[in-house]
Amino acid sequence: MPEARVVPNVITCNAAISSCEKGGQWQQALNLLSFMPEAKVVPDDMAYNAAISACEKGGQWQPALILLSLMPEARVVPNEITYSAAISACEKGFQWQHALTLLSLMPVARVVPNEITYNAAISAFGKGGKRQLALHLLSLMPVARLVPNEITYNAAISACEKGGQWQLALNLLSLMPEARVVPNEITYSAAMSACEKGGQWQLAVILLSRMPETRVVPNQISYSAAISACEKGFQWQLSLTLLSQMPEARVTPDEITYNAAISACEKGCQWQLALNLLSLMPEARVVPNEITYNAAVSAFEKGGQWQQALDLMSLMPEAGVVPDQITYSAAISACEKGGQWQLALNLLSLMPDARVVPNEITYSAAISACEQRGQSAAAVRLLDTIGRVAESLSGSAPAEDQ
Repeated sequence: MPEARVVPNVITCNAAISSCEKGGQWQQALNLLSFMPEAKVVPDDMAYNAAISACEKGGQWQPALILLSLMPEARVVPNEITYSAAISACEKGFQWQHALTLLSLMPVARVVPNEITYNAAISAFGKGGKRQLALHLLSLMPVARLVPNEITYNAAISACEKGGQWQLALNLLSLMPEARVVPNEITYSAAMSACEKGGQWQLAVILLSRMPETRVVPNQISYSAAISACEKGFQWQLSLTLLSQMPEARVTPDEITYNAAISACEKGCQWQLALNLLSLMPEARVVPNEITYNAAVSAFEKGGQWQQALDLMSLMPEAGVVPDQITYSAAISACEKGGQWQLALNLLSLMPDARVVPNEITYSAAISACEQRGQSAAAVRLLDTIGRVAESLSGSAPAEDQ
C-alpha cells in the first residue's frame, strides 16, 4: 500500500505550535510558524498566540514582541490573548516599559484588556519597582468591570514588598476577604517579605502564625521570609526557633533559610551557633553559597575567632565558592580584632591576584590592625598605596561630557 501522506493545514500546524508551547520549546514553535507559509498554510491568530506564548514561557520577550509587530503585515489581528502573552513575556524579562507601551496600545487596537492582561502588567510593574503604577492599575480594574483575583493581589503585594511598603502590603492583604479573594502562601510570603524589608519582624512572625488559621500551609518561602525578618530585627533566638519548627511543619529549609539563620547568629555574636548551622547543611543536602560563608566568617569576626575565620575562608575554593570583597573584609577585620597585623596585610596582598578590589572597609581594618600593634610605618605605607590606587582610578575614569 502507498504510504499515506499528511498534508499540513492550519489546524495541524496550530496544534503542533501549541504542543511546543506547552513543552517549553519556543525555538521549535518559531520554526513551525516560519514553516507555515512554505507549506502554503496561512498562520492565523491562534498560531501567533501559541508562538508568542511559547516565547513568554521561554522568557524570550524580544521574539515575542517581534512576532506581535509582524502580525499587521500578515493581516492577522491581535486579540486580548496575544497582548496578554506579550505583556507576560515582558514581565518575565523585567521589561516594565514595554509592558506599559503594550497596555497603552490596546485601546488603539480596539482590544479590551482582561484579568490576565492586568495581572501580567501589575506583575511587570512590581518587578520593575514601579509600585505606584501597579497600584494604580489595580484601582482601575473595578472601573473596567474586572474582578481582581489572588494573582492580582499577589502581584500588587509583591510590588509593595519590593518597595519596602509594608503598610500598603498589609492593607491589601486586609482587603482580600472583603473582595472574596482567599490569600495563599504566595500572598503571605510576599506580605512577610514586605514586613522584613520594613524592619517589622513582629508583624512577619504574626503573619506566619496566622497562616494555619486561614488554612494556608506555610512553605519554604514563608519560613525564610519570617526568619529573615527576625535576622534583620536582631532576633537570633526567634530565628533559630522558627528554623527548628520547620521539620515538624514538614518544610525543608533551603540555602536562603540557612543564610538568614546564620546571619541572625552573626548579628547576635553567636559564632558557635553559626558554625553549628553551617555544619548541619551537608546533612540537610543544602549547599552553602558565598552568602552563607560570608555570614559565617563575619560571625567569627564578631566573636573574635580569627583562626576560625581564616580556616573557613581557606575552605571556600574547595567548596567551589569564590571569596569576594565581603569575605576578605570580614577576614581582615577578624585578624585586626585578634591583633594579627601580618595576616591582615597578607590577606590584603592576596586580593589583586584573586581579582577582588579592596574597599574602604578592607583598608580601614588593615590600617587599624597595623596601628594596634605599633606598626605605624606599615600603616603609612598602606595609606600611600590607597592614595596611588585612588589616583590611578581617577586618571582612568572617562572624562565628563562638556
